[in-house]
Amino acid sequence: MKIKKAVITAAARAERLYPVADTIQKAMLPVMDIDGLHKPVIQIIVEEAFSSGVEEICIICAPGDGQRYVNAFTSLRDNLAKSFKNVGWATAEAEKINHLLDYTQFIEQKEPLGYGHAVYCAKEFVNDEPFLLLLGDYLYVSNLLKKRCAGQLIDLASTEACSVSAVNPTIEHQITRYGTLTGKQLPNHKGVYQIEKIIEKPSLSLAELELQTPGLRVGYYLCFFGMHVFTPIIFQLLEQQIKQQSSNVLLTPSLMELAQTEKYLALEMKGSRYDLSGKNGYLRAQMALGLAGEAREETLTTLVDLLAEANGRNWK
Repeated sequence: MKIKKAVITAAARAERLYPVADTIQKAMLPVMDIDGLHKPVIQIIVEEAFSSGVEEICIICAPGDGQRYVNAFTSLRDNLAKSFKNVGWATAEAEKINHLLDYTQFIEQKEPLGYGHAVYCAKEFVNDEPFLLLLGDYLYVSNLLKKRCAGQLIDLASTEACSVSAVNPTIEHQITRYGTLTGKQLPNHKGVYQIEKIIEKPSLSLAELELQTPGLRVGYYLCFFGMHVFTPIIFQLLEQQIKQQSSNVLLTPSLMELAQTEKYLALEMKGSRYDLSGKNGYLRAQMALGLAGEAREETLTTLVDLLAEANGRNWK
């Protein structure tokens, strides 16, 4: 099974990032990537997909945002070419943006009918093929030198020819923030599980009763990483919800159906995810990318200096 397409959901408005997200798309806010260059968040996510073998991308966005993205990236590309003419890094960056514009399309979610509905908006783009799904709110840092997080997921999905969701062992006091699951580890496949049950943002008491996974450390549960590969059947399952005229179509109920319908695996990811919409999310993501990339020494120096300054203050 070859995964050639990716879908990125970026339609939600960022109340926690007010007031800046009230005037520009939060996905266009800049972050320094592992190559040491500042880029819009959505570009970093797009490059995660392209570098993992994806050929075409669809971004699900809010009404009116599609053309705004195109205009913003066109302006960014042209400014790089004009302001840094014949400068190597700028030329390479402009070429990446041009590739993004050529192989990325934007589909607007006309009404905010839930995350599952946002995914369903990509049905025609996917066109009955398996696809990679990424969140526009998350940045990912792999622990592997030559394999991105998306690449790890795509490799397993391609080999097993089935849907696969990335997961991360997560300490119990954080599981109320994530979809949480349990399953049986596949023989001779470390960190790969056959999914049996999924609960969206469970309470700890419920997780203790129903979501314990053998082999994990005490107090840890398997939580979604914000990255999936799905076969096209997911759209049939989402459509069943939409026909019920729900005003908030969730993805998790369809994933529970998926686990009962066909082979559906979870892969324990060798890496970390950073939720940009959470408290201090941008700060944590920026530090993680800085420490994982070419600006590592500069980032370490900055952190040490800030800690020294804070420690030296006379707090009253």
